[in-house]
Amino acid sequence: MSGKNLLVPDYLLLGGIFVIFFLLVLSFFLYGRYRSSKTKQRILEDNYRSIESKLENVRLEHIDTKLNPHLFKNILNSVQSHAYQTYISLDKLASILDYILYESGNKFVSPKEELNFAMNLIEINKIKINPLFDFRIKTKINKEDSVYQEKIFAPLISVDLIENAFKHTDFLAQDSFISVNLTLENGTFEIKVSNKISDKTPLQKENSGFGSQSFDQRLKLIYKNHYQLRKNISNGVFTAQLTINLSDFYDKVRYSGR
Repeated sequence: MSGKNLLVPDYLLLGGIFVIFFLLVLSFFLYGRYRSSKTKQRILEDNYRSIESKLENVRLEHIDTKLNPHLFKNILNSVQSHAYQTYISLDKLASILDYILYESGNKFVSPKEELNFAMNLIEINKIKINPLFDFRIKTKINKEDSVYQEKIFAPLISVDLIENAFKHTDFLAQDSFISVNLTLENGTFEIKVSNKISDKTPLQKENSGFGSQSFDQRLKLIYKNHYQLRKNISNGVFTAQLTINLSDFYDKVRYSGR
């Protein structure tokens, strides 16, 4: 009787040891799973940030690709419809194609390069209008400006506003006109384009204006709070004015190392 009583504490002791051992193993297992899940979470967060960054670049590249076919079509149509100016047209076209092929793939070009491209683009578009048409162009470019030759200008930014004016103007109307102002002073670039809207183009709501949504997206992605784009329709005249503070943007890019 007394021998049997001695066996009870032994079983309880072994059972207690087993429970403690099991709990220790379970604790180590759960701790390992916790550490593993935290590591995986950190890796996922890093991957998410990386994907988000790549997605922004892809969006920019996708937006860029939408510009070129439209630009080529308009330019070639202009050249084809005015054969008598073919030599001059092809010379300007060659400069534009060089810029698109060799510069537009870069993330940034200099204001000098973009402004030269804009002027060639305007000359190409002028071919399809009557010499008596009211076309006004004004430039005020400070070539001594500190940002004039810095790689801080998104290529082809000037395309949309210029092409938009030529696209939506009725060149046969008596009061039609196109006005282009280009300015670079004190580190600030500005392009202001106005045109009399063709009656064939349905007017949109005040301040909504015409233009490519991808153009607006591209500006937001690149220049964020360093630009201002204003669009306005008044008395049948559409005006778009883009201002970019290149000096502040250059400081941001330079100090952030981007």
